[in-house]
Amino acid sequence: MATKAQALVLPNILVTSRPSPVLTGTVLALSDLAAVVLSALLAFRIWLLINAQVTQLFSDLWPVLGLFAVVFAAQGLYPGIGMTPVEELQRLVTSTTVVYLLLTASIFLSKNSSGASRGVFALAWLFSILSLPVFRGLVYQVCSARSWWGSPVLVLGAGRTAELVVRELRNKPALGFKPIACLDDDEEKLGFCGHVPVLDQLSSAGQLAREYGIQYAILAMPGVKRERLMYLLDLYSGVFPHVILVPDLFGIASLWVSPRDLGGVLGLEVRHNLLMPFNRWFKRVFDVVVGVLAGLAALPVILVAFLAIKCLSPGRAFFHQLREGEWGKPIRIPKLRTMYPGAENLLEKYLDCNPEARRQWERHCKLKDDPRILPWVGKLLRRTSLDELPQLWCVIKGEMSLVGPRPFPSYHNERFDARFRTFRTRVTPGLTGLWQISDRSDGDLDTQAKLDTYYIRNWSPWLDIYILGRTLRAVVTGRGAY
Repeated sequence: MATKAQALVLPNILVTSRPSPVLTGTVLALSDLAAVVLSALLAFRIWLLINAQVTQLFSDLWPVLGLFAVVFAAQGLYPGIGMTPVEELQRLVTSTTVVYLLLTASIFLSKNSSGASRGVFALAWLFSILSLPVFRGLVYQVCSARSWWGSPVLVLGAGRTAELVVRELRNKPALGFKPIACLDDDEEKLGFCGHVPVLDQLSSAGQLAREYGIQYAILAMPGVKRERLMYLLDLYSGVFPHVILVPDLFGIASLWVSPRDLGGVLGLEVRHNLLMPFNRWFKRVFDVVVGVLAGLAALPVILVAFLAIKCLSPGRAFFHQLREGEWGKPIRIPKLRTMYPGAENLLEKYLDCNPEARRQWERHCKLKDDPRILPWVGKLLRRTSLDELPQLWCVIKGEMSLVGPRPFPSYHNERFDARFRTFRTRVTPGLTGLWQISDRSDGDLDTQAKLDTYYIRNWSPWLDIYILGRTLRAVVTGRGAY
């Protein structure tokens, strides 16, 4: 049993740091309504410049603004506890579209639609689906570390699995799961688990849930026997409204994992989404449409960079690298040159004189202070990843995709496990990827392999859209790039 000092830890936590799902949901709802209202105002002002006859900002519809909150709440967006960014993006876009379709139908079926404008509606919808994720992102940035954010979670178990769960949830506060304590029958584990106190035996879970209003429990004990696990699930399903079971399946976590009823036996279907023919066809169409538009927009940037490189360093402004493409086929990808001529000789001499730099190179295949890079132009292009823009041509040709595992040079690929290397070449390499927005150059080879595998297994159009949006943010901030 816990000592008296340990028993007082949980009340102290909840006095000084009491997560509130109601407050969390309220803040998100206010953020969403602000995004919708500002989007409508902006759409009206812009369309007024195009059509001065628009005199009405849907004034008759303001009383039904709460329809957004109702539909969003029905989609689980309030408080949105445990929702991944990709799931949130999908629900925001579909819910917003449904609301605007309902409002459009109500206006054009009514007798007072003369002042309404379809152009304003279309712009307001577009601005809303763009601004809602941005506003929510700002809320997460400001509020996710606050003591009131999210919902309290009790972790049942205090072993290695529980420690991993606690650490991941603490590293991702935007999910809203706030682990406040762990329980375990092993008295030797009393103390702390991932900086969260281990308080008492599992039998005290019900009392803690009632006293502190804890609605979520995470059962993180994959090593226990089946009979014991079933007993714990049955027991705590009657105590907590939400019980989350962490299985012993690390490494195959999935956004869209599907439960399957196999004649009364629970099965989990984990698909490799990006290996399915229809998904690959859909992704190709998306690549062509977006790639052409992005390529046209990128031409002025490429031209300015081309002139700057030519002025600063003799030689060609573009160069091609041989990389490994789909099915291991060699592809030549173009880049804006960011290094001095004879860069490989410069690198070898630098690594021979700097053991610490060699260790960094062997771990990441990159250097933070790379002597090969051109001053200001090269550093700017690499930090913003704008040197990759010519690869949009490869996307249009079909040799690359907008999003996918990055095509690496042979010296980089040789560092990967042979099985993973074969697995990643079964899909088209990408201009950007999950690794680029998560860790960029800060991620080591193991991190790259984990994130690329996750992407291939969990691909969806929403995941691609999320990665492209986060890529723009990563380019602007330059985090982790060198």
